[in-house]
Amino acid sequence: MNLPNALTLVRMFLVPLLVVVLLTEFEGRRILGMPKELVGAAIFALASVTDWLDGYLARRRRQVTWLGQMLDPIADKLLTSAAFISLVQLDLAPAWMVALIIGREFAVTGLRSVAHARGITIPASPLGKIKMASQVTAILLLILGWGPLPWLAPIGHVVLWVVLVTAVASALDYYRRFQRRLTARVPDLDVVESRKIG
Repeated sequence: MNLPNALTLVRMFLVPLLVVVLLTEFEGRRILGMPKELVGAAIFALASVTDWLDGYLARRRRQVTWLGQMLDPIADKLLTSAAFISLVQLDLAPAWMVALIIGREFAVTGLRSVAHARGITIPASPLGKIKMASQVTAILLLILGWGPLPWLAPIGHVVLWVVLVTAVASALDYYRRFQRRLTARVPDLDVVESRKIG
């Protein structure tokens, strides 16, 4: 188990802790004397940093592994999905928006799995990276806006719209790139048949 993969596992273990902190009713809404919103935001921020750090270390140390490539996107989706579902439960985010965002994650994951099975690699797009960065920003703003910094909540809702737009746009982009690469790999059947006859 190398360090990048260990960081990915840490991110996965932080997911249930985040959900417990956000959804459990603590006395005075405080954990060890700190507002639970700050604790939740700190857990989510730490998990998000591991997302950047594990990829950086894997490339820098040349420790990119099949296990890491499989676990990293799963850990990302677990983290953001758990955070978004918790925000819906707390009435901090509209359920329909979260359903579309999470649905997009499953759709793109399925598409990339099909592409991988056909030997087609679809790298992350700039839109996908913007979507991920805006997701992290929106979640942090909404958690903090729920507690000691209520003025952040409206900004969080604006950023949530950015997440939605980039999620849909990047999903369409993934599908377009998959179709283009799939078409490039499939030979024209008329040409194949004429070669067989000749």
